[in-house]
Amino acid sequence: MLAEITTLPLQLDAPFAGELFLLGRLLFGGVLAFMGLNHFMDVDAMAGYAEFKGLPAPRFSTVASGALLVLGGVGVAVGAFPVLSAGALTAFLLVSAVTMHDFWSVKDPEDRQNEMTGFLKNLYGAGAALALLAVGGTVWPYALGIGLF
Repeated sequence: MLAEITTLPLQLDAPFAGELFLLGRLLFGGVLAFMGLNHFMDVDAMAGYAEFKGLPAPRFSTVASGALLVLGGVGVAVGAFPVLSAGALTAFLLVSAVTMHDFWSVKDPEDRQNEMTGFLKNLYGAGAALALLAVGGTVWPYALGIGLF
């Protein structure tokens, strides 16, 4: 039975399923793209935080992560390169959760809570990106429909 369930194609033929899938993509991708734009709007502060966290090449890391968030977010939102977009976002969110939001090593309770919130935000974002990656090879409704896979 489980093998039968896992081989079913993505079916979005229920009423408003395609529209809801589009809305979910727009919300998820749009928020991540906006977060990426913030990397460019305050490079110095973000690079300073990246340096504080011990990232190598903090300014480059800030700009590169901003570009990844913008391109990946827009890709998911419009349905362009969905496997690449969702895969890159999944990897980024998982890596940044551990490297940038290591709440377990923070002593101050308020700072620890802030880092835990960032960590959990990245984890649930990675879960959403992973779910989109799982259906990235299928036809998405209301999508540009261009991709490598």
